[in-house]
Amino acid sequence: MKDAERDNIYEEYHTKKGDLSNGFVQRFEGGNIIVNLGRAEGIIPVSEQIFKESYKRGERIRAFICDVKKITKGPQIILSRTHPSFLKALFEVEVPEISEGLIEIINVSREPGKRSKIAVKSRDKDIDPVGACVGMRGTRVQSVVQELRGEKIDIIPYSEDQAKYVCSALSPAKVNRVFVDDENRAMEVIVPDDQLSLAIGKNGQNVRLAVKLTGWKIDVKSESTVAAKADEGYKSLMKIPGIGEATAERLFKVGLKSMAMLAAADSEQLAAIPGVGEKTAAIWIEEAGKMLDQEVGGQKVVPA
Repeated sequence: MKDAERDNIYEEYHTKKGDLSNGFVQRFEGGNIIVNLGRAEGIIPVSEQIFKESYKRGERIRAFICDVKKITKGPQIILSRTHPSFLKALFEVEVPEISEGLIEIINVSREPGKRSKIAVKSRDKDIDPVGACVGMRGTRVQSVVQELRGEKIDIIPYSEDQAKYVCSALSPAKVNRVFVDDENRAMEVIVPDDQLSLAIGKNGQNVRLAVKLTGWKIDVKSESTVAAKADEGYKSLMKIPGIGEATAERLFKVGLKSMAMLAAADSEQLAAIPGVGEKTAAIWIEEAGKMLDQEVGGQKVVPA
């Protein structure tokens, strides 16, 4: 009968895997929290606990059922408060439009106890997905924040335009320009100088969460940094005999933004530029290489 009861409990909770579960703190074992779920006990391992949270015996606790295992003593129900799906499940409870399928949660990125980002998309053009998740006067999102004991949450509108999506993911920072490298799934994001620290976040937290949320490599730079590098590269090109301002601009447009990049270029690539022949291209590449060798004492320079 005991085996049959254990099997019943296992089957019951195995079907609940991926759901929220409510219980009470029963005891502590080596840092793990043992939770009374009613018919069974669940365990929140240390690795699945939010570092700054603490509980007392008998206190109510809500967690995410992330796994159910069969062991000799009976079913072991693994609970988590740090799993990204815990945040997703909380929003599904608080926002009826999500449970009804009118709003879809695209992705979630979390640094538990600190900050989270959640990307949402509406399947109904008349519903604002961000507004619905925030709720009237912020009531819905505040309920989730309270459950997570103050974890900051950024709700991001998903967009099929990946550049727009990445810009939204860097919220609350504002973005001026984006350069997309589809082949390497990377973006260079240019922000105003006063927005740089906001875009990167404390210890890189904001950009790190944006990378996890979008799946894109993101390189954030300030306008002044980009301008300084461009000016430096522009001036280095004009040191080469035969290259003036107009030619330097043409080289910039095809991606050759410095003497080092010109030295590493292919003569055919250069010859394809209107007004530049193969002979001229070869001379420029040779001159760029010689000048670089002089500047760095003969060491080979590879463009970044």
